[in-house]
Amino acid sequence: MTDILIVEDNKEIAGLLCDFLRAESYTVSVCENGEKALQLYEKYGARLVVLDIMLPGMDGFAVCSKIRKTSNTPIIIVSAKSEKYDKLNGLILGADDYIEKPYDIDILLAKISGIFKRRYALDEVIEGNLRLNRAEKAAYLDDVPLEMTAKEFELLLLLVENKGKTLKKEYIFNQIWGSDSFSEQQTLTVHIKWLRQKIEHNPKEPQHIQTVWGVGYKFV
Repeated sequence: MTDILIVEDNKEIAGLLCDFLRAESYTVSVCENGEKALQLYEKYGARLVVLDIMLPGMDGFAVCSKIRKTSNTPIIIVSAKSEKYDKLNGLILGADDYIEKPYDIDILLAKISGIFKRRYALDEVIEGNLRLNRAEKAAYLDDVPLEMTAKEFELLLLLVENKGKTLKKEYIFNQIWGSDSFSEQQTLTVHIKWLRQKIEHNPKEPQHIQTVWGVGYKFV
C-alpha cells in the first residue's frame, strides 16, 4: 500500500511535493487526472490522498466523493479555488482538510505528519525496514507485503514489541498458542525458522531474530 497518493495535473508542483514527501520517508504515487487516481487507489490503496480540484476530466470533488463512498482514507484537498462554497463543498464531500494554493510546504507536511500520527501510529509498529500493522494483521519489508500466517504475524509482533528482551520459549509459546494448546514447543522452532526466511538477509546467520541458547529468543 502506498503511503500518499498525489493527484495533481501540474507536473512541477507534483514533482516538488513528491520530492519533499519522499525526503520524509513516505512512499508516494503521483497521477494527473481523476480517472487514473481512482484506478491507482482501487489497485494499490493509499494511507492518505493529496487531491487537487481542477483536474482534466473528472474533477477532484468527484474523486473525493467516490473514495469516500467506500473508504475513510484521509483526504487533503489542495486547490487554487478559494471561494467559501468550494471549501464547504470539499469538506461536506468528506475531505479532512482544505488548503489553498499557493501553500506553505512546511504547513502541508505538518498536517500530513499529524494525520499519520493520529490515524496510524497506534496501529503500526515500525522497526527499521520492517513495518507491522496491527489493524490489518499484515507485515511489510521495505514496504513490500510479506505472505504470513496469523500465528507468524503474532509471533513476529510479540518479538518486535519486546525488542532487546530475551523471551523464554515457554512464555512465547503460551502467548501465541496458549498453555492449553495441543501444539508442541517444536512448533515455535518451526515458526521462528519460517520468520527468519522471510525477514532475514541470511536466515542461517540471523541478525534480528536471535537464539539465546537454553532460554529462548530475542529481536535485535
